[in-house]
Amino acid sequence: MGRRPHANEVKSTAWSYALTLCLLFTVSGVHAEAAEKTKPALSGATEAAARTAVKRGLDWLKELQREDGSWSSRNYPAMTALPLWAFSRSEHPDKDKVCEKAAAFVASFAKENGGIYKPPGKVIPTGGLSTYNTAMSMTALHAYDKRKYAEIILRARKFVAGSQLQGDSSNVGGFGYSHEGSGWRRRGDLSNTGWALMSMRKTQDMEDLRPSIEKRVDVDWEQALKFVEKLQNRDKDDDEHYGGFGYEQGAERGGTVEGKKDEKVRLRGYGSMTYAGLESMIYAQVDRTDPKVRSALEWAGKHWSVAENPGMGAKGLFYYYNIISKALSLFGTGALTDKDGKVIPWQDQLVGKLIADQSKDGSWVNKDNSLWEGNPVLVTSYAILTLEYVLGQ
Repeated sequence: MGRRPHANEVKSTAWSYALTLCLLFTVSGVHAEAAEKTKPALSGATEAAARTAVKRGLDWLKELQREDGSWSSRNYPAMTALPLWAFSRSEHPDKDKVCEKAAAFVASFAKENGGIYKPPGKVIPTGGLSTYNTAMSMTALHAYDKRKYAEIILRARKFVAGSQLQGDSSNVGGFGYSHEGSGWRRRGDLSNTGWALMSMRKTQDMEDLRPSIEKRVDVDWEQALKFVEKLQNRDKDDDEHYGGFGYEQGAERGGTVEGKKDEKVRLRGYGSMTYAGLESMIYAQVDRTDPKVRSALEWAGKHWSVAENPGMGAKGLFYYYNIISKALSLFGTGALTDKDGKVIPWQDQLVGKLIADQSKDGSWVNKDNSLWEGNPVLVTSYAILTLEYVLGQ
């Protein structure tokens, strides 16, 4: 038998491990407090129910996977990337078989320019959304097997970085749906910006594998943060809307409100975009004590709900659940408080709602299809990823 370590050695090892964790979180651009997400604040029964729900959802997805590895629309690799990401984070017994086929399908869309998408057709205008699809796909491939798909991911990072809007318009620093085209496809919005920033932060370790003769690739985080900040309501005199985030500067979704004192028109924040703004600020390494971060959390606490996407009702409800889990997991269990300062048990409530809404076959779907959430593959993937984040997987 080996020598039993001395108490001081054990203590030293523990400190080394803790230091290593801190360094890893610092390097990855996520606050060290994100380590809290590895231990779910759930009761034993609730945690067990959540794991069962995940398994049932993955079983349902497994049965729907096509022989070519895809799910849902073959025109959008992101629709297969989301289930791939969910399986990659899981402990499902068929994980390897499912992921291998799905990853191969997603990778087949990789272009010479680095994008992972299908160009829109001339006759039937499907496909496109190149920034959105590339960000989703590179994240999923990284989660599954970042070394096998290193070359594709590195090219995708260059593509996403090149998709960041430049020039002197008010959209500079943000991201739209597509690398090419015009109009709404190139207009910056917080949803696409959030996905792009997440994908670049989650895959930044790949730059260590980039050939030394090539320049390292990244987005302009300072400009990205400036764009994100434009979408936050900063009217301190408006207690109802202060701290909330809107979708885009034209107020296409969510609408506007007038300032309480100055009567200036500002965006009316709503649930999913406020969490998207929060997550974007985290990935941009804004300190968690920053007033912009604190006011976003305060808005989220005042408008907390799992019954609806605050300000949008049933629209984008499962997207909302997913982004809650991502953003708040980075802050830890006690991130959200109500107006009286009491901690909101957001994990328990979120898990409870998802378990209650799961269909008998293991899937989820939103009756409101206005944001593609009538698609059960998309919604089930969102739901599983939400539960996985809450469970710390």
